[in-house]
Amino acid sequence: MTEFDLIVFGGGTGNRVASAAAEAGMETALIEKGPIGGLCLNRGCNPSKMLIQHATVANRVREASRFGIDASIDDVHFRGFVREVNDELAAVADRKAQDKRDQVNLTLFQEEARFVDDRTIELVESGETHTGEEVVVASGSTPVVPDSIDGIDEVDFLTSADALRLETSPERLVVLGGGYIAAELGYYFDAFGTDVALIDRNETLLHREDADVARAFTEVAEERHDVYTGHSATAVDESNGEFVVTAETEEGGSVEVTGDELLVVLGRRPNTDGVGLDATNIETDDRGFVATDDRLRTSVDGVWAMGDVAGNAMFKHTGDYEGEIVVDNVVHDAGREVDFTALPHAVFTEPQVAAVGRTEAELDKSGTEYVVGRAAFTDTAMSRALKLDRGFVKVLCDLESRAVVGCHVFGHEASILVHEAVPAVRYGLTVDDLANTLLHAHPALSKLVQKACADAVDAADRTTE
Repeated sequence: MTEFDLIVFGGGTGNRVASAAAEAGMETALIEKGPIGGLCLNRGCNPSKMLIQHATVANRVREASRFGIDASIDDVHFRGFVREVNDELAAVADRKAQDKRDQVNLTLFQEEARFVDDRTIELVESGETHTGEEVVVASGSTPVVPDSIDGIDEVDFLTSADALRLETSPERLVVLGGGYIAAELGYYFDAFGTDVALIDRNETLLHREDADVARAFTEVAEERHDVYTGHSATAVDESNGEFVVTAETEEGGSVEVTGDELLVVLGRRPNTDGVGLDATNIETDDRGFVATDDRLRTSVDGVWAMGDVAGNAMFKHTGDYEGEIVVDNVVHDAGREVDFTALPHAVFTEPQVAAVGRTEAELDKSGTEYVVGRAAFTDTAMSRALKLDRGFVKVLCDLESRAVVGCHVFGHEASILVHEAVPAVRYGLTVDDLANTLLHAHPALSKLVQKACADAVDAADRTTE
């Protein structure tokens, strides 16, 4: 048995924690069975956004005639750019692994492993055991595949990771799920000629977004795809290269949706049940996530958790932030607490979706009095230049304090625009503060957030008169 100052179990964002600890002089072990960089680099954010950009470029060419420019797409080298993206990222992962092997005080174990007690981890292939004075659990997440769908375990369906490696665009793709992964991949494949069908049990796609945004996005998706909202997949069959999905409504209605590929993107669950946590005293919550306190400590002294497995929010940017917290606390004993106030997120379709703060439904549930400010993309000079015919910014304002408590954007470059409001939500700025921020470069789209805040000021003034 080898003893380390720190063991990091998981080489996604956890690889940064391992390097920081080793740089600080801690004898550190990093354990990761797959490529370094984890889901985001190898099977998630990086390849999806790179491939989606290819889709956006193709769509821009198709739309060139709106600007009086004759343009056409002569060919699409689909297999070529899919390989190029994945090969580029594989090379990045390889370089990261080599950097770890070369780093002083750091030992990389690239094989499957499991816990055998609170701080001892066994390597499955070699049988070696290693213990750490401190341990960081960063084992990530895996796709949810519901066993309630009859036949799902008997068909060769795709996960999101598989879809990002397809070298031929399917003729007909059936997607189970209506969240952001389904939305993004539906947009991507549609751009390259795939007939996409989306099946989701909720009444709108992106149902966790503010209701106005979810409805607006669903309308756009219905223009591109066959959309079956309010339907739950109950059975799947595969025969002669064709998938048949049976989906039912709560009222008893039923449809059969067919395709030559089936993509299951019904959420992700934490990697806790397959890593031996039952051999430890590390507690998990009722959803299977490792339970952590505000310093990311688990129920076991000296054991910490971060990233998807901790369940605070399953985004790469939260994992990066949690990694900073863990480094400060484990390496530097800083006692730093997490603060997820004003956590933004974005969906990289076209139009994009982005949000920070609370939704109207959340404010209604809490009994908060609020007003809404709105600004339409079509009311700006830059939108006219870009020939945008849809989109809006929606700001939610606490009526008593006039603080910005939510901002929801549906439209071009929403992932950038939302950050106009992130500091406001984080630091309690008011709609008056943002409305009176005059130094916006004209005619930048960022003025839309200012316009929405000015509208909220008017609404608040009228309500309190």
